[in-house]
Amino acid sequence: MMWLVCGIFLITFAGVPGLFCAREGRGAERLACFLTLIGTASGLAGVTRALLSDGEMIFDLPWSLPGGRLSLCLDPLAAIFILPLLLVVACGSIYGLRYWPQREHPENGRKLRLFYGLISGAMILLLIASNSILFLMAWEVMALSGYFLITTEDHKEDVRRAGFIYLIATHTGTLALFATFALLSQISGSLMFPAAGSLPIAGSGLVFLLGLFGFGMKAGLIPLHIWLPGAHAAAPSHASALLSGVMIKTGIYGLVRLTSMFAEIPHWWGWTILVLGGISGIMGVALALAQHDIKRLLAYHSVENIGIIALGLGLALLGRSYHLPELVALGLAGCLLHVANHGLFKSLLFLSAGSVIHAVGSREIDHYGGLLKRQPWTGALFLGGAVAISGLPPFNGFISEWLIYLGAFLPLRQPSSMLELAVFAAPALALIGGLALACFVKVFGIAFLGEPRTAAATQAHESPVSMLVPMFLLLLACIWIGLLPSTLIPLLSQAVVHWSVASGVAVTTQALTPLNWVSYVSWLLLLLIAVFSLWLYVRSRKSPRTINTWGCGYQFLQPRIQYTSSSFADSLVGLFHFGLLSERHGGKVTGLFPEKIEFSSHTPDLVLDRLLIPLFHAVAGLFRFIRTSVQNGILALYLLYVALAVFTLLAFFTF
Repeated sequence: MMWLVCGIFLITFAGVPGLFCAREGRGAERLACFLTLIGTASGLAGVTRALLSDGEMIFDLPWSLPGGRLSLCLDPLAAIFILPLLLVVACGSIYGLRYWPQREHPENGRKLRLFYGLISGAMILLLIASNSILFLMAWEVMALSGYFLITTEDHKEDVRRAGFIYLIATHTGTLALFATFALLSQISGSLMFPAAGSLPIAGSGLVFLLGLFGFGMKAGLIPLHIWLPGAHAAAPSHASALLSGVMIKTGIYGLVRLTSMFAEIPHWWGWTILVLGGISGIMGVALALAQHDIKRLLAYHSVENIGIIALGLGLALLGRSYHLPELVALGLAGCLLHVANHGLFKSLLFLSAGSVIHAVGSREIDHYGGLLKRQPWTGALFLGGAVAISGLPPFNGFISEWLIYLGAFLPLRQPSSMLELAVFAAPALALIGGLALACFVKVFGIAFLGEPRTAAATQAHESPVSMLVPMFLLLLACIWIGLLPSTLIPLLSQAVVHWSVASGVAVTTQALTPLNWVSYVSWLLLLLIAVFSLWLYVRSRKSPRTINTWGCGYQFLQPRIQYTSSSFADSLVGLFHFGLLSERHGGKVTGLFPEKIEFSSHTPDLVLDRLLIPLFHAVAGLFRFIRTSVQNGILALYLLYVALAVFTLLAFFTF
């Protein structure tokens, strides 16, 4: 455990030395990166040692704070969340050296690195905390550090707005968590985390609802996702990778840890999370499909993938409610594996998007085009992340979604008609995957294929090696899980057994055996792709080079006749008009010889922009009307207020 504690210390304070160095110097950022890499290596050594010992590693010290103890516990459940965190933190630190160099950002470079380290260390600490006070302290440090990462460019109005919305949302969720742990301490009689399966079901309903609100707000479950798109778009790309790939998973960790404490799980817990997961997955990917800002698009895909993770968790909870160990194993293993997978491929996509933004200087997809010729490595890496997030083999996204598919079809073999409704998670997951594939066909086709749409895209250049290497490492991790998923069976089995004491190791391992033959299929598919690619390459060398690709009847391809982000996705976005309420402008062609027509669309967030902001404006207007009516400057009315107050007090004390 000391290796992990030392790693937390080094990562947390990696940015502190930079505060005492010159704003324009390079030494501080390199030192911060070095300390972060040493810290992640130390943390990885600590986690590896804990996993090899086949048990828990505990670190406990007395604390003068009332009710608190410096109590840390590293178990398989926490390890699954920590391992991708360490990789993403290390890759982001290296990536930031050239993406956000100190000499180009002297006004906020030190701030960015300070809070990058603070949030990373706080997340590791809360994942291994086994005391409520310590957990909430680490949670608050993480929340505040996230705010300062989001508002790195606080001179921009949209960045300040995104940070303000995030701050309101995160502290609203934190208040719910204070109530959650207060009630939990009353049930358990202590501020220490109870052992798995040790709490009675009595009085647990309110604890679950408060925890679902607090942790769901951090995870980004719809309709609690309001802070997420703006925050991920506003932060620097490697910070966005950390926020989207890792930070939102702390909400999932909280739900998994909270539900593990109870001996019995009511049926409605699983159904609630299953329904929220389906809604978040489908509406999240639909909102992503309608976006034109590449980082907002990726942010909504985080909502989608949180929905997929919630589907797995919901199935696992139903498995515990209906006493089906195999459903518990498949649901929770799919949930936890997708937590790790999403952290890897979403970080890869955000770093790849940052590489494009770094070269073109814009987040608008319609400002790109033809970048594959100018950024071939970035394009290939982005394509790998796109295949993974779409759930296609042989990448890692397919593996975790396959486990959830197996869990969704398992209830069909059970006599309970109510449980059979869980099979609807399968078509929901299929719809999510299909829409995700369409979305990334849109992004890759518009951004990397075709012709440049702007002068900046024409002058784009490949990113430096220090930005490409972290992306390549993340892609390797995605490929490794996709081709060798069986290597994760021991870790997933230990985590499932730890979460559900009723599920034996033998049952869990047996339920996860499909990962072995899925690995064989992945290797076979990879071989077929390699053979087909070689055949295509040999055949293309024999083809004449003077014939242009068919351009739909157009002799000369121009940027203005290419698909835009709005036009490409319009037909699919229209299918979800009932939930998106997209605004369409132009696009109607009339007459035999139509004039120049333009088409654009805008899709505001349904919860934030359509509901909450108008509601708050209405409430503010109401109170403003009341204030102006009461405080209107008429002296006679002020005297009447005084008289009424005096009579009210006299009446109160007399009777």
